Amino acid sequence: MNLALCTQADPTSLASAVIGQARSLDRDLAVTNVRTMTQIINSSMSGSQFNAFLMGTFAGLALVLAAFGVYGVLAYAVARRNHEIAIRRALGATKGDVFRLVLGKATFITFLGIVIGWVGSLSVTRLLGSLLYGVKPTDPLTFAIVSVTLGGVAALAAYIPSRRATQVDPMVALRYE
Repeated sequence: MNLALCTQADPTSLASAVIGQARSLDRDLAVTNVRTMTQIINSSMSGSQFNAFLMGTFAGLALVLAAFGVYGVLAYAVARRNHEIAIRRALGATKGDVFRLVLGKATFITFLGIVIGWVGSLSVTRLLGSLLYGVKPTDPLTFAIVSVTLGGVAALAAYIPSRRATQVDPMVALRYE
C-alpha cells in the first residue's frame, strides 16, 4: 500500500502501511508502536481534556447552585419584608415600584458578589494558570463573559421573588402581622 494513499485512511491501515514500507526497505528493522501524530497528541492531551471537562462540569453545577442560592435568599428576603412591602403598597407604591425595589436589591447583591468574585479569582490565578489552555488566567474577555452570565442567571433567579412581591395584598399582609 502506498503511504500517499493512506493519508485519509484509518490509523490502523496507516500503521500497517508504514510497517510494510519499513520492512520493504530493511527486513531486519524492528518497527513497533506506529501511531499517527493525531493519536500521539490525543493520548498526551487526554488527561488535560478530562480535567477541563471535569472543571466545566463543576462550573456548570456551581452556576446552578448559585442560581438556586440567589433565588432562596431573595425569596426569604421578600417573605421577611412582606409587612414593609404591604405598608409601601398601602401608602401608594405601585407594583412596578415594588418590583424595582426587590430587583434593585438583587442587582446590588449580584454586583457585590461579582466584584468579590473578581478579587478572589485574581488572587488564585497563579494556582489555576497551569490548568488553562489557550486562555490567560487574567483574560478580560473571560472575566466579562463570566460576569455577564452570572449577572443574567442572578437576574432570572431574582425575577420570581420580585414578581411574588408585587402580588402582596396590603390588607392581608398587615392583618397577618
